[in-house]
Amino acid sequence: MKVLASALSASILLLASIPSAVAFKPGDFKTCSQSGFCRRGRALASRAKDNAKTWHSPYSVDPQSLSLASDRASLTAPVKSELYPDINFNLEVRVHEDGVVRVRMDEVDGLRKRYDEAAKWALVAEPSISTHTQWKVGSSGARAVFGQQREHEVVVEFKPLRVVLNKNGKEQVVVNGRGLLHMEHFRNKTVEEPKVEISEEGSDTQEVFKVNPNAWFEGDSEDAYWEETFNSWTDSKPKGPESLSLDIDFPRHGHVYGIPQRATSLDLPTTTGEDPFFEDPYRFYNADVFEYLASGTTSLYGSVPVMHAHSADSTVAIFNAVGSETWIDIAHPTTQSTGTHWISESGILDLFILPGPSPTEVFRQYSGLTGVAPLPAHWALGYHQCRWNYVSSDDVRGVQKRFDEEDMPFDVLWLDIEYSKDHQYMIWNQKTFPDPVEMTKDVAALGRKMVVIVDPHLKRTDDYPVYKQAQELGILVKQKNGQDDYEGWCWPGSSSWVDFFNPASWDFWRSLFKTTKGSGWSWTESTEDIHIWNDMNEPSVFNGPEITMPKDLIHYGNWEHRDIHNINGMFLPKITSEGLVVRGETPKRPFVLTRSFFAGSQRYGAMWTGDNLGTWEHMAVGIKMVLANGIAGMTFGGSDVGGFFGNPESEMLVRWYWVGAFSPFFRAHAHLDSKRREPYLLAEPHKSTVRNILRLRYSLLPVWYTAFRETSVTGLPVLRPHYVMFPQDEAGFSIDDQFYVGSSGLLVKPVTRPGVTEETVYLPEDKIYYDYFTYHTYRASAKGHVVVPAALDQMPLLVRGGSIIPTRERPRRASSLMHRDPFTLRIALDSSLTARGELYLDDGVTYAYKQGHLTWRGLSVSVDKKTSRGVAAELRLSNVDLAVAAPRAAVEGDALVEFRPENPFQTGIGSVRVERVVILGLGGKPKRVAVEGGRDLEWEFELGVAAGARGDSDGVASVLTIKDPSLGVASDWAIRISL
Repeated sequence: MKVLASALSASILLLASIPSAVAFKPGDFKTCSQSGFCRRGRALASRAKDNAKTWHSPYSVDPQSLSLASDRASLTAPVKSELYPDINFNLEVRVHEDGVVRVRMDEVDGLRKRYDEAAKWALVAEPSISTHTQWKVGSSGARAVFGQQREHEVVVEFKPLRVVLNKNGKEQVVVNGRGLLHMEHFRNKTVEEPKVEISEEGSDTQEVFKVNPNAWFEGDSEDAYWEETFNSWTDSKPKGPESLSLDIDFPRHGHVYGIPQRATSLDLPTTTGEDPFFEDPYRFYNADVFEYLASGTTSLYGSVPVMHAHSADSTVAIFNAVGSETWIDIAHPTTQSTGTHWISESGILDLFILPGPSPTEVFRQYSGLTGVAPLPAHWALGYHQCRWNYVSSDDVRGVQKRFDEEDMPFDVLWLDIEYSKDHQYMIWNQKTFPDPVEMTKDVAALGRKMVVIVDPHLKRTDDYPVYKQAQELGILVKQKNGQDDYEGWCWPGSSSWVDFFNPASWDFWRSLFKTTKGSGWSWTESTEDIHIWNDMNEPSVFNGPEITMPKDLIHYGNWEHRDIHNINGMFLPKITSEGLVVRGETPKRPFVLTRSFFAGSQRYGAMWTGDNLGTWEHMAVGIKMVLANGIAGMTFGGSDVGGFFGNPESEMLVRWYWVGAFSPFFRAHAHLDSKRREPYLLAEPHKSTVRNILRLRYSLLPVWYTAFRETSVTGLPVLRPHYVMFPQDEAGFSIDDQFYVGSSGLLVKPVTRPGVTEETVYLPEDKIYYDYFTYHTYRASAKGHVVVPAALDQMPLLVRGGSIIPTRERPRRASSLMHRDPFTLRIALDSSLTARGELYLDDGVTYAYKQGHLTWRGLSVSVDKKTSRGVAAELRLSNVDLAVAAPRAAVEGDALVEFRPENPFQTGIGSVRVERVVILGLGGKPKRVAVEGGRDLEWEFELGVAAGARGDSDGVASVLTIKDPSLGVASDWAIRISL
């Protein structure tokens, strides 16, 4: 224990030596006024506003030199700036097969090359160009019409340059409409000319100043063109100014969402214009922000430059493929419009305009560009238990034992940095973890997994094989001279970082996860039951500017770190996940958690919201952040239950477990200075409440897994905010404290305030909802709100009428032990006495589902017979095979051409049955319940409120319980209910 205490003391001393790592300090991170290119961009916008009557964009297209591709769906044209006539730019506008419009502009034949690879890393594949769209060119502009009803039109206006997306003749997205486009060209640094003194006989001496003819647009000073200092760091800026300013406006959309990651409302507040909510723009600059504020524009750990713009009429979106530091101003010129201004430090203009016109279509279009979140391992949707740190292998075994003694399910135990020797990741501390393989096997023997942290910083010591091999391969990030390896400071002390932009690093990193000995070093003291947590990958550098790398470091391809900073974090989880897939004989789905991410990172694993605090405010904003991340593709996310920092009181911790149980990623985590707060340590009644919450999560795993299948095919987020579910309901466009779980019909309203015994829930439609636990019925009032009980052992969880919820109710210690368990179907009838739902199952571990080894069922209730007066006389509950009818829609990527019902998985679960059916909302006692074409079934009925009751009928719904119909969940069948 002395060794352990010494190791922990060393970590605490290291923390104490880094002032910015103790708590959030605004002075550690730039504001716009401290960033030269952001100052220049905002000053440009101010000049445009102050001179609105005469302001114009200096950029124009030469129509004489415009060219069209042979398929006529791509337009290319030279662009000139009246500011610098000798500088050449090129514009390309393409219409993709799915209607997305791509706008690219780059400097041509400049002194240097602008970074143009952001889209290369973000896109899942090069998009297909439309084969049925053609441009028509006129004297003032070019236009192309597209869409199923030819409702969309993209227009390129020549002078000044302006790009517009129209729908039915009305502007939806306008690029450079306010003339803020400015691509600072590469130039040589000029020596300041001395002032010239002119004197004439009989006159006073005069100083003649050289007038800058471009000052009306660029300003009259070279603000931070060639060097910039922040705190004690100086950025050398060897390439000079190269920023990109761009205004993107949404004239008919008054709400914008997305651009994570930051802690703020889902409906993004304003940063400029009249009475802005925030003073500083939103910032994209991935950073290690300890104890971040619960409300602000500060950039956190990830950057996804995608923004939805929404109104009751339509949804559009833009994806701005840029990897450098970027600031975004948002204003609402009217309540029905939005103006945005994007200011990036470097890179080309590479803008994707997503025409929608619905949220569903926008998600389809964006996932078509950057990919979907793949179907995760089933166990990854269970409960994860973590803290900094479980201190020994005995500690790990003890935690597992206590969970089992208290009948609390969990699936994953996590190890933070202290498992490793001197923070040399993948090298176990043999004094505290002498038997890592046996320890992991002990965890796996009970159906569980482990996740172990592997950070990107490598301790610079020759006895660390990972560092030594990386150094010998020449794949480490370089100093600004491009030759010497960069040395920074992180948890191990002196550290270097693998440059994952270098393709030579990929096979090297993948090979590290082999559990059997090969030609090079690999993690042989590991097993396939260990998965990986990638933290600190912004990257975090304790002694660097803004706690990250200097911008003038050099990466593969001779790109500066400033060009790729926000992309950097996506590579570690990408290559790590690929390494986990290939480490064994049979490829298995990996689990990798990342803190830093970029557009497209959803393809590689889960994310979490970082180092939050144990406060009510952080609990609340965590929900908003998870929703915003989901909008940007990062749907497999969550915030740490209990908060990373602090010691939450029991009430807060219980409420946070409710929040976590309805997050896609469900993990409890705590700082090493926090008291132990595993749920079994709670006093009663809180311990029993959390046990019930955990069991609820496990009973609903079929719902979560089915939702993830849909996400992996459609790109729709697992957690769906109100505007996604009800895109025409203006009253709900700003709601971000309640949400729906996939298409299941579950409406969740977590409680994030102390002392609450009831909560208000917004119901957007004239439809019956049922309390999941009590079956109490709710219908929207005139104002759309209902009050729901919410004592500490409760949470507002409603089932939308017309839904079928499949669950597994038998308590198990881990999800892997549930695969043969029977199902319960909860059927919430709507007013027409119908309902539908889905159930998706596969082995939960391998990729066999891509070969069709799966079950995808459609459950529905329909009115099969009516009386002469049109009243329902018989209902039919059916279970049909959806994969047979639509194999291409079953799994991601159109992988299945055809589906065989007799596939090994589906036949292997032939004995898994439905053991109970609960139908809510019948108007009266049935006359008969029987299997179609077969036996009568045992059932009981309790009279209550009917789904079809008119008005504000209140009370508990009627309940029909069908007892053990013993029908196979993977078989076609029907039950008839005679009324």
